[in-house]
Amino acid sequence: MKGIQSVPFRPLWLLLLFLNVSLTLNAQQEFLYGDQLPDAPVLSARGEHTIGVRTMNLVNKGQVDILNSKDGKDPLYDRPLTVEIWYPAEVTPGAKAVVYEEVMGTRGDSLRPLVPFTFKGRAIRDADPKVSDGKFPLVVVSHGYVGSRYLMTYLTENLATKGYVVVAIDHTDSTFKDANAFHSTLLNRAKDIKFVINEMAELSGDPLSGVLDADNTGIIGYSMGGYGVLNVGGAGYSDGAAGFFVQMTGGSTAINVLAASNEDYQKSIDPRVKAVVAFAPWGMARGVWDAEGLKGLRKPTLFIAGSQDDISGYENGIKAIYEGAVNADRYLLTYKDARHNVAPNPPPAESLAPGLSIDEYYRYADSTWDQRKINNVNQHFVTAFLGTHLKEENHATYLDIPANSNEKDWPGFKPRSSTGMELLKADGLE
Repeated sequence: MKGIQSVPFRPLWLLLLFLNVSLTLNAQQEFLYGDQLPDAPVLSARGEHTIGVRTMNLVNKGQVDILNSKDGKDPLYDRPLTVEIWYPAEVTPGAKAVVYEEVMGTRGDSLRPLVPFTFKGRAIRDADPKVSDGKFPLVVVSHGYVGSRYLMTYLTENLATKGYVVVAIDHTDSTFKDANAFHSTLLNRAKDIKFVINEMAELSGDPLSGVLDADNTGIIGYSMGGYGVLNVGGAGYSDGAAGFFVQMTGGSTAINVLAASNEDYQKSIDPRVKAVVAFAPWGMARGVWDAEGLKGLRKPTLFIAGSQDDISGYENGIKAIYEGAVNADRYLLTYKDARHNVAPNPPPAESLAPGLSIDEYYRYADSTWDQRKINNVNQHFVTAFLGTHLKEENHATYLDIPANSNEKDWPGFKPRSSTGMELLKADGLE
């Protein structure tokens, strides 16, 4: 009798799931980057705020022009930086949402020419900031090499709806449009992030100055952005990495200002930075950090990685940073069998155009996971983590969970939807 009763259970369950998915997709006329899939975890949902977006051009004066350094002599230049800012806004009903203008490819690479494309967002261009709710924490976002300020709009828009002012940087010499020699990225990544925090803190006469709280800042970085945010957070670079920089630049010691052994660097750690999120941070497998350098990271940190990361490395890369950052309260979220692309938007349709390198698709996509699923899970955990440290929200329900997602459903996830992940947690010694 029991056997007869159990036969229709699975088909009925599958039918109900199919109907739920169909109704959800039909109700949602168009899926945009950052929207929830039917099995998205609870904290991936958009927040209560409508949001605006604007572009700002900044100039960091008197910076080392490392691309023109010669024989150990470093000329100076005024370094331009473009940033995109998302923020809670007063939006007129019926206002038209933004269309982002992006490119794929890499400047100077004949095999990967620049190809323009556009994609829709859910922010309103140049809307008035919302001034009725006080100030919102600042979040600064740093892309990979190469990349752009639009690489993670699924996350930047989502966080803004939850009451953050989110500033994503176009790192000069490191974007699709202006890619240049790698040592510019090595030197400038952390310096750019620090500069942008300072610029946002010092806004004067700008409508955003009254709504952002730079004294309560989170920093998010992907790949080379992860390399940068960890340094800003206190993980100074090793003397070995500084020595390698001297060799590759023909004698420049400019990166020494970011080395753990430099007393001035130790004094420069910004107390306004309250939390760090590092997606697939690059460098550990190349000797960028040593044990002493990692001990300097004392900010709460969320690491996010793929267990098969073939760019930053996993066991000897991202996980080794997590294990070595002994003075930081930290988490490591791992997507089992994912590679390096645990942070970007999904691949645009244009990336599959005939004749394009498959690398354009794999600039965004993972070879195992649906990128939209990764995006939703990232939204969930980054929301919990930043909410804990920037807003004093209690998200222990979603963060203090069993390490292995295969053992039981994680809190906040729909039944049977949280397989294939691991969340490790460690408390700092200090």
